[in-house]
Amino acid sequence: MLPYIKLPNKSLRVNGQEIFSFLNTSDKNIDWTTVESFGEEWSKFNFFDDQEISQIGNDYFDIVDEVMLNHNSYVLDVGCGTGRWTKYVSGRAGFVEAIDPSQAVASAANLLKNEKNVRITQASVETIPFADNAFDFVFSLGVLHHIPDTFEAMQSCVKKVKIGGFFLVYLYYSLDNRGFLYKLLFQISNLFRVLISKLPQKLKAFVCDLIAFFIYLPFVLISRIVENIAFLKKFIEYIPLSYYRKVSFNVIRNDALDRMGTPLEQRFSKKEINDMLIRAGLTDIQFSHNAPYWHAVGKKN
Repeated sequence: MLPYIKLPNKSLRVNGQEIFSFLNTSDKNIDWTTVESFGEEWSKFNFFDDQEISQIGNDYFDIVDEVMLNHNSYVLDVGCGTGRWTKYVSGRAGFVEAIDPSQAVASAANLLKNEKNVRITQASVETIPFADNAFDFVFSLGVLHHIPDTFEAMQSCVKKVKIGGFFLVYLYYSLDNRGFLYKLLFQISNLFRVLISKLPQKLKAFVCDLIAFFIYLPFVLISRIVENIAFLKKFIEYIPLSYYRKVSFNVIRNDALDRMGTPLEQRFSKKEINDMLIRAGLTDIQFSHNAPYWHAVGKKN
């Protein structure tokens, strides 16, 4: 394991594991309300079975080959949440450092308790306690768009990548590859998100469960039917929420809460993400043509 480059502020103990914390309340590029919301979310959705992790992980890592990530790779997961992508990567990497600023580190400790090549640390993107140019592969999936200055956060991640190493990121897309009606539906849903995210936690979770059942699930069922009709299958991507046809209702409930219950959310076009990756010092940038949009990987030169 790499040594920490600073002293922790405190430590947490979860099931006999000691998790060092480097959180600093003076951090500027962090939204503490959002961090607290995610801590509560991952405490509620704290278990994913191996099949779910493998299936969805394959979607995020479809553009990552063995040159980028292999059993010799030292890896950093920025914003690990419950640790599901850390677990996915742990089977392909030499060692994985998993960091998150929220109380989700406790859920991650439970999910990853049998992974011997993983260490969990509580830290924000501003307080990453490892040296620059230390990691062969760094990834951050579905995290940086919840940080006030997404580009600054991306720069912090890329600083930790070795020269010649790789950075994988997933950021919410601005629906730049969608039509007018799809975008209109999103704008309506976003108005509800702003309101729902302000509710007390238990009420927010209940409302999001209703949304999962009465809004997500009908679209998912329609998508599953269309997928099995040969001449309609090509239209599957035009159906809102069609991505969720492949996942369990547990994941749908989790993502409904993630999407509708999060206070801070930003969205970016493919061009904006590409420009940020270049400005952060990456080349050979490759975007996946598949959902979830957009996820991309680049090489540090």
